[in-house]
Amino acid sequence: MRWRRGPVGPGGAPRGDARPRFRLLPGLVAALLLVGGVAADLFGSQPYMGLPLLTAAPLVAGALMSFRASLSFAVAACVISVLLDLHLERPTTALVVDLADVLTTGLLALGVNRILALQGRRLAQVRDVAEIAQRAVLPDPPRRAGPVAVAARYVAAETEARIGGDLYAVQSTPFGVRAIIGDVRGKGLGAVSTVSVLIGAFRVEADHVPTLGELADRLDDVLARGGAGGESEDFTTAVLLQIPPDGRTAQVCNRGHPPPYLVDGRAVSPLEPSTHELPLGMRLWPGAGADGGASTDVFPLNPGASLLLVTDGVTEARDGQGTFYDPSDRLDPGVYPNPRRLVDALVRDVARWTGGRNQDDMAVLALTRTAGRGRGPDDAPPPLP
Repeated sequence: MRWRRGPVGPGGAPRGDARPRFRLLPGLVAALLLVGGVAADLFGSQPYMGLPLLTAAPLVAGALMSFRASLSFAVAACVISVLLDLHLERPTTALVVDLADVLTTGLLALGVNRILALQGRRLAQVRDVAEIAQRAVLPDPPRRAGPVAVAARYVAAETEARIGGDLYAVQSTPFGVRAIIGDVRGKGLGAVSTVSVLIGAFRVEADHVPTLGELADRLDDVLARGGAGGESEDFTTAVLLQIPPDGRTAQVCNRGHPPPYLVDGRAVSPLEPSTHELPLGMRLWPGAGADGGASTDVFPLNPGASLLLVTDGVTEARDGQGTFYDPSDRLDPGVYPNPRRLVDALVRDVARWTGGRNQDDMAVLALTRTAGRGRGPDDAPPPLP
């Protein structure tokens, strides 16, 4: 996961929704207000027509610019007000009243600027803490695991968001490479807590449980008995994946999650489960049925083929007509040189499909089988794009 800090607002506070080409716009607007105030006073049909424009200039600067720029516009507005009154030969009383109005507004603008700057710094601190928590709960997977190269991406739906309920993990085990991708029902700290519990349980159990179905059952027990599937009725959809050391097959256990996709150069094919299972954490729900063991499907995995695992932030992304995104229709089935290129292509295409308006958090995990098993050239980690 790579997070980028956006442009700055008042007092150096981050402003993630700004664009570089708009950074000069507040200063231009404030300057135009000053010019408009002068023109209105000099050429307007009524006296004092320019006073509202003069007082508005420092307010615009105070809300959208730095403290130094806000102070400059406040001083400029006061000086212009005095010069205009002197030029128009207004009485001293009028000059003092006009100056008091502009000065009061300028001081208020500086106060607003300081408040916004303080709030911006606090927001930046919260975002930094959230980013650290995100990396601690959901660290980047290894670029290489057994016979596969790995890439992942987490895209938050909201610009200010840094943490959510989507999850993924990849781990080399005595049974082969095991991976999980999932989506916790709910938002906020409750979802983050479930993500932490599930990832921790996966990392512990993946090294000891011999089959993928048993691993799913262990995770189900952890969530169900830990309260994730009790009175709160929370659950987690997930796909568990296992690739043996020879890399020839992929075992998939789907627990109510969008199916993974096989990208093999000929097509982008969804790997639909033979049996539809309940999401993790629902075993103790009334009417959930007896535990019969989670079913597992096996699919061939040729050299160069990739497995693409996504959350519903991808499959439920909609265009302007409300049509859902379908990776099997949109992605080029050609062999991608490495999984990172595949992940990048998917994320860019989803952004084009939605017009840049993601409706939900989006997690993407790709695993590409390399040509050999050793540490030769074919097994080198994929190059950065």
